Amino acid sequence: MINNNISPKFIAHSQTLSDDDIQQVTDLLGRPARGLVSIPIRSDAGVPVVVQVASLIGTKPFPTLFWLVDKKLSYEIDRLEEVGVIAQYQAAVDESAELQAHLAQDHQNYIDLRKQLMPPEQREELESLGYMAILDKRGIGGIEKFTRIRCLHTYYAAHLIQPNMIGAMVDKQWQSLGINFAHLSN
Repeated sequence: MINNNISPKFIAHSQTLSDDDIQQVTDLLGRPARGLVSIPIRSDAGVPVVVQVASLIGTKPFPTLFWLVDKKLSYEIDRLEEVGVIAQYQAAVDESAELQAHLAQDHQNYIDLRKQLMPPEQREELESLGYMAILDKRGIGGIEKFTRIRCLHTYYAAHLIQPNMIGAMVDKQWQSLGINFAHLSN
């Protein structure tokens, strides 16, 4: 069950991808999606919000498990990043051992979830190529240093699947600004 703080408008889906699903994601990304596994979060209207990507694409490891594809959510995150929210969040994390520990745990939870969702044959191939050890050290958005904040989009996509501290900070910021996502509702 998805527990997210933004809205009950998001519903988890784990159905097989249809040609229409693949086309929707292609249209949202503006390019074909490589390594598309599923669409775990859709709006009430069935439009993809978050997609899951394989941890191995071709013969290359891919540490970012979830991508945010919803245009309005992405735009609002872009706006936060443009006004320096990452630096604000980073300063808060840098000043607090408690926030650092929480953020590190969020990254570990993401690594654990990646392993749980990874098909055994993909895990075997990653191990045979020597990449599993790399992925075991890469958290949300491929981050290796767990006290650093990089792209809010990857944190928020992950947050909609498995709540994390940075996603909760984004939710709180949006709430204070009166930003909502009614466009995702029927």
